[in-house]
Amino acid sequence: MNATGAYAASRADGKTDALVTRHAELVKRIAYHLAGRLPPSVDVADLIQAGMLGLLEAAANYTANRGASFETYAGIRIRGAMIDALRKLDWAPRSVHRKARAVAAVMREIEKETGREARDGEIAERLGISLEEYHSIVQDAATCRLASLEDVTAAAAPDSADPFRETADEVFRGALARAIDTLPEREKLVMSLYYSDELNLKEIGAVLKVTESRVCQLHGQALMRLKARLAAWSEAHSSSAAQDGGAAR
Repeated sequence: MNATGAYAASRADGKTDALVTRHAELVKRIAYHLAGRLPPSVDVADLIQAGMLGLLEAAANYTANRGASFETYAGIRIRGAMIDALRKLDWAPRSVHRKARAVAAVMREIEKETGREARDGEIAERLGISLEEYHSIVQDAATCRLASLEDVTAAAAPDSADPFRETADEVFRGALARAIDTLPEREKLVMSLYYSDELNLKEIGAVLKVTESRVCQLHGQALMRLKARLAAWSEAHSSSAAQDGGAAR
C-alpha cells in the first residue's frame, strides 16, 4: 500500500488529518533547509511534494509508544522521502562521472606511491589537464548530483547479500570514520560542517573565509579522496577475508 492509501486507511480507523495539517510547515522547513545545500537546479517544490508523501506515511504509521514525538518521527520520514526522491535524479552527464572516476583512480595511485595525500597540482599533472580544469571536475562531482557519503561509498560498502551484514557494516563504518579522519584538515572541516552541522556552502564559505565555489571544490575533492581510499580499503578487506576463509578450510 502506498503512503496515500495507508493514510486513507488510517483515517478510516479513526485517525484524523490533524497531524498532517499541523506539520505541513515542517515539510516546508526541511525542504528549504535541504535546498540550501543543493544546486539551484533542484526545485524546492519537488522536495515539498516528496516530503508531503513522507509526512502522510508518518501519519499513517506513527504510534505514540514509539518513544519519540511525532515531530521527531515525521522529520526523519520527511527528510528520508526527500533524499530518496533526489537520489532518483541524476542531472550530471556521463562525462562528469567518467572524469570523477578518473580523478579518484589517480588520487589512489599517487597516495599508494607516496604514502601521503595527493595534491591538486600533481593530480592535474598526471591527468594531463590544467589545475583549473581539475577544480572544475571536483566541483562538478559535488554539485551535479546529490553528493552524499552514501553515494560516494556505495561501491565500497559491504554486499547486501552478506550473511554477516551487521558486522560488515560496523567494520565499514569504522573504515569510513578513519578515512574521514585522515583527510587534510581543510577538507575534514568542510565535511564536518556540511554533514554534521548541516551548514550550506555559503555558510561554510563564511566560516572558512573563502568563496562558495572554493567550498564546493574542497567538498568535491574530499568526496573523491574518500572514494579512492575506501576503494583501496575494500580491496584489502576483501583480500584479507578471502585469505581467512582459505585458512579456515
